[in-house]
Amino acid sequence: MALFRDDTDYTHRQVGFARYKQLMSFYAFNWLRINLLTTAGALPLAAGILYALLASSVVVLLPLSFLGGMVFGPFLAGLVDSIMRGLRDAPNNWWKNYKKSWKQNWRGSLLPGGMLGLFTGLIAFMVYIMSVAQAAPSLGTWVILLVSVAVVIWFNTLYWPQLVLFSQSFINRLRNALLFTIKHSLRVLAAVAIQLVWLALVILLAPWTLVAVPFLGFWFPIFLAQYRIYADLNRDLRIEEQFIPIEGDPWREDSFQEGDGEDAEPDPMNDGTRHWEALMRDIEKNKEGQR
Repeated sequence: MALFRDDTDYTHRQVGFARYKQLMSFYAFNWLRINLLTTAGALPLAAGILYALLASSVVVLLPLSFLGGMVFGPFLAGLVDSIMRGLRDAPNNWWKNYKKSWKQNWRGSLLPGGMLGLFTGLIAFMVYIMSVAQAAPSLGTWVILLVSVAVVIWFNTLYWPQLVLFSQSFINRLRNALLFTIKHSLRVLAAVAIQLVWLALVILLAPWTLVAVPFLGFWFPIFLAQYRIYADLNRDLRIEEQFIPIEGDPWREDSFQEGDGEDAEPDPMNDGTRHWEALMRDIEKNKEGQR
């Protein structure tokens, strides 16, 4: 899916809005497909919360939200992993990387997924109770609700990338998230605000916006948020410094000169590296719907 292809230079990693166009051209169609899988993974959580709301029972809500979140966790991890791979231009086919993410992260994503489902269910229940209450909720109540949602979004924004990138304890990930927020508070606030606005639009314009959820609802706000903080996240956590020796560097200058000719000497250090020519082939395949 080669969005913006005509005016984008594909031979170098771009910066600013040009980098945004470049990423969208390379990976948007793959992320859309993974978003469909993520939506399917979210259905048990949504169904459990809806049933609990119809029953008006917190006793039903708590276990169903937690179990639904555990189901959703590996799907969310796969989506976040795919976005982080795109941001660092990792090699290999999207489906191979997605299966690899499931293999590596499904166990570690069960508990945080369950906690995310639990918080989502509790917030949904609060909104439901406030909407059917005879007395209008106070401004303070709405502020508390908004702050609660913002905290959950903040946690997800900084926790899940660490989960799919590195093997660490929960305490280390939380400490990294806190330190990163202190150091880059404005960028983190912007990333949280992007997702808050997206969520508000989906809720306020429902049910029409629900049609777009399977295609854009998960990957697009997460991508925008991670794109906003990736440069700082990469620098502080040394993401590409650790992954390039393993995965290869698709933007290395000699990768644009080696070509795929029969006379080219194979380089064992480049095994598995997706160079520029391979990137362009991927774009063409995506555009033609062959991948």
